[in-house]
Amino acid sequence: MIIAIASGKGGTGKTTISTNLALTLARQGRSVQLLDCDVEEPNCHIFVRPEIHSSRKVDVRFPRVIEERCTGCGVCASVCEYSAIIVVKGKVLIFPELCHGCGGCSLFCPEKALEEAGRSVGIVEQGVAGTLGFVHGLLDIGELATPAVIREVKRSVGESDIVIVDSPPGTSCPVIESVKDADFVLLVTEPTPFGLNDLKIAVEMVRALGIPFSVAVNRCDIGDEAVRGYCRDEGIAIVLNIPDDRRIAEAYSRGEMIIDAVEEYKGLFEELWQTISNRHCRDQEQETPSREMV
Repeated sequence: MIIAIASGKGGTGKTTISTNLALTLARQGRSVQLLDCDVEEPNCHIFVRPEIHSSRKVDVRFPRVIEERCTGCGVCASVCEYSAIIVVKGKVLIFPELCHGCGGCSLFCPEKALEEAGRSVGIVEQGVAGTLGFVHGLLDIGELATPAVIREVKRSVGESDIVIVDSPPGTSCPVIESVKDADFVLLVTEPTPFGLNDLKIAVEMVRALGIPFSVAVNRCDIGDEAVRGYCRDEGIAIVLNIPDDRRIAEAYSRGEMIIDAVEEYKGLFEELWQTISNRHCRDQEQETPSREMV
């Protein structure tokens, strides 16, 4: 089962929930892997403190012009959706940092004047924290190929029964790449006007992807009731409420897990897992046709 932790904005508590849920399940003896897909600013390792045992580069393909074949027709530039190619006075200029490696330019070039070369855009590191499997990616400074690094992080999934994905903030391409294969998405928000606005956008995203989801409200005892009202009107379940507890903030600032610093919160994450697991089982039963129908 793949559970993605996402949010419409940063700073809502995704990493706090991802790491504490993953470690809670691992300590119960379950086979769990934590994937930090926030490759621009990965920080799960600060809290779970894994022992890294392997590292590999992430390469992407980009086009290179074969000058003697190129006629400067401009077909390559016209098919590039990312403005990575322009033609100036019959000269093809390529901007590798904008290239998404789709291969369209090479495919449609009438003169076959483009060949693909590789370049490194980041790394993926893999390790363990006790019995918890751990993978994270690190995008090279100045690079834009975030989805490529996220794909490599997800390809590192082993034989674990449960995979927790800590997604990047927002609802853009990196987030969609992180959550699109999930069985369940937990959207983390806070009870403020900004939290509500970005929650609505995130809800639209997961509904468009057709993935079951619920909401977690962090710092649930501040702000107003607008988030709860929205979830009630939309029929969205709130499956986790974390109070605005100074002890949590202090533990976070020290790089400590909530379940270690404030043991009474351990039950919250155990209940969260049971709620998600039970819903997942119900969804699978509803999707499985009866024997008589087969």
